[in-house]
Amino acid sequence: MIAIIDYGVGNLFSLASSLKSLGLETKVTRDTAAIRAADHIILPGVGAFADAMAKLEATGLVPVLREEAAQKPLLGICLGMQLLFDKSFEYGEHPGLGLVPGQVVDLRRDLTDKTLKVPHMGWNSLQILKDDPLFRHVRDGEYVYYVHSFYARDCAAGTLAASRYGNVDVTGVVRRGNVYGTQFHPEKSGGTGLRLLRAFAEL
Repeated sequence: MIAIIDYGVGNLFSLASSLKSLGLETKVTRDTAAIRAADHIILPGVGAFADAMAKLEATGLVPVLREEAAQKPLLGICLGMQLLFDKSFEYGEHPGLGLVPGQVVDLRRDLTDKTLKVPHMGWNSLQILKDDPLFRHVRDGEYVYYVHSFYARDCAAGTLAASRYGNVDVTGVVRRGNVYGTQFHPEKSGGTGLRLLRAFAEL
């Protein structure tokens, strides 16, 4: 069973529908017992970092997620991925879950071509940098769907894949132990995203 963490942030219906289309058992929950009983955990997220982190802390699930991440696969998606890092500089400086080393910064700051639109929105090819079981059904260069204005930096050791936007290599997929993150939305990335979610469920 895959537990999708419900903390008031993100389009949970779309993600749950994608997983169910693969024949996977899912449960949208904030119940500690259900999360501990799950085989896999997904942390979604849309919106602002500080607000999302505050809502997650309000559920009391932060220590549970840290404990469970040491024992089973956990996937953060979009803002959910950003929450995995040490901190974010989105409108201030805010601590994250600290499950993946690195920090989240404004994409505008690092783009040299200021005519490029931010948020980085739409399809972009995924460059696989390191072999990983998460890519067992995905080929290098396949396209995935992004919607974000901030991105992860200083995390090269854990970066599995990236997408080029202007002069910036946007961190697309990260991993540390059982913890994975995708900056793009697998549930919005067509067949490529579904195959990646299937590989996550097979971990």
